[in-house]
Amino acid sequence: MPETTFRVEIQKENLVFSAAHFITFGENICERIHGHNYGVRCIVEGSLNEHGYVVDFVALQNHLATITKDLDHRVLLPTKHPAIAVAKNENEVIAKFEDRRWVFPQDDCLMLPIANTTAELLADYIADELLESIDDWGHGGLTKLIVGVDENNNQWGEVEKRLPT
Repeated sequence: MPETTFRVEIQKENLVFSAAHFITFGENICERIHGHNYGVRCIVEGSLNEHGYVVDFVALQNHLATITKDLDHRVLLPTKHPAIAVAKNENEVIAKFEDRRWVFPQDDCLMLPIANTTAELLADYIADELLESIDDWGHGGLTKLIVGVDENNNQWGEVEKRLPT
């Protein structure tokens, strides 16, 4: 008997966010701050539940929309980068890299627990946020979660998470 896996994919117009970021390359190269209109897609694999589906499309889409809304119109800053220092005070966020320094209003920033704000690591962040709410949208038969972030018109970074069964 062949093993059967079912897959659900969501990629919608509302699963987008516009954000500013910068990333580092190598030891001491840091690009200028700039922005993207990001898109997000999600693939979930697993067995069918008692109702005959892998996951509720609406619940999954709603949780993804909540995450993307939190990212929207923000400056995305990595807090785990070894050479970028990010700190906040009463109403500002200050980011430093070598001799460069940026100061932003605190409400405009989202400090992320990632090492760099690449599409791949943003996908990983979104996947982790999604998995924190898995009880609200998933069921015990999920085996794989793939999240992709489109940074520039079909320039995707993805992460794949295999879930314990």
